[in-house]
Amino acid sequence: MAQSATPSTSPASDAPPRPTLQLTDPTYAPPARPNALDQRLLTLIKDPRDLPFVHLMLQFAAIVLPLAVALFVGFNGWLALVYLAVVFVGFIDRYILMLHCTSHRKLFHPRYKALNTAVVWLLGPFFGETPETYFAHHIGMHHPESNQPTDLSTTMPFERDRLGHFGRYLGRFWARGILDLSRYHRRHSRTKLMRRAVIGELSFVALVVVTLWINPAAALVVFVVPFVFTRSAMMAGNWGQHAFIDAASPENCYRNSITCINARYNRRCFNDGYHIGHHLRATRHWSEMPGEFAANLVRYRDEDAILFSGIDFFMVWLYLMRGRYDMLADRFVDLRAFALPGDTGPQPTPRTRDEIIALLRTRTRPIGVAAPAPI
Repeated sequence: MAQSATPSTSPASDAPPRPTLQLTDPTYAPPARPNALDQRLLTLIKDPRDLPFVHLMLQFAAIVLPLAVALFVGFNGWLALVYLAVVFVGFIDRYILMLHCTSHRKLFHPRYKALNTAVVWLLGPFFGETPETYFAHHIGMHHPESNQPTDLSTTMPFERDRLGHFGRYLGRFWARGILDLSRYHRRHSRTKLMRRAVIGELSFVALVVVTLWINPAAALVVFVVPFVFTRSAMMAGNWGQHAFIDAASPENCYRNSITCINARYNRRCFNDGYHIGHHLRATRHWSEMPGEFAANLVRYRDEDAILFSGIDFFMVWLYLMRGRYDMLADRFVDLRAFALPGDTGPQPTPRTRDEIIALLRTRTRPIGVAAPAPI
């Protein structure tokens, strides 16, 4: 459903009227007349707006799981290619963002808590997510620290438009991510989270060892390849989400995160592009993200928030690695150029393309703390 910001009531001037900002990202509502299956599914979940997650789980059970079993029963190269295409094109991004949403807001009613466990323990390994580690890292560490120097995945010390710096960032995570996370939770007396993360990580290692013994080729395709991809992609995504930071106010969520609107990514991945709004209120439902953004456009503009349209965090990361600030500027959303609802003050002058590029370059400089040593 498209949303539109209505024109502001600023005093008339000789300047032509400014356009309104159109949003095309989804604001999901459950079906008004659910079919018999959906009626049953709706009794299992806490929020009817999360019905797409249950549909995704059923699709996994009907498509991905039988293909994985078939690979272990009799490995075939063509079947392996089909499996990887199905997982990477059809499922992996949606599963990871379903995991994100259901980590913040439990999907199933407490009486069906075993199904919440299934999201993490049964589905996760097929999509490169080791059980419990995502929750321990994202909920237990990242949100409390919010990309500050104490955040284990902070981007602040790095030049965020340099591939070499991203390599150091990624290498450190691969080499010692679970160790640093365990130490973090032990230091903060969160021993339950520490145990969950360690047990989940070791359980995945045991699964891989056993399946490699059963069928090495199938284990590589079903578990190892998604694992390597997902861990690397998540760090690239976090880099893009927190690539543009205002050194004068790095703790400000409007200025240490970005938002991507009107992107296919949001339609597939439950409005994950609204990262500023997510850090402002982590438990906000994914279907409410466009509404929060549309209702607070003046605040986003006045805070000089970095916004892009039509691309996602991974494209932001890719453009930065290539130094393509020109392409980022083409996708930049300058709220100064739009008529914003509720804006009764004088309208600021829109930025030129050169000014946009200069702003983006300023926000990618290292900030305040020494970068971790190379691995």
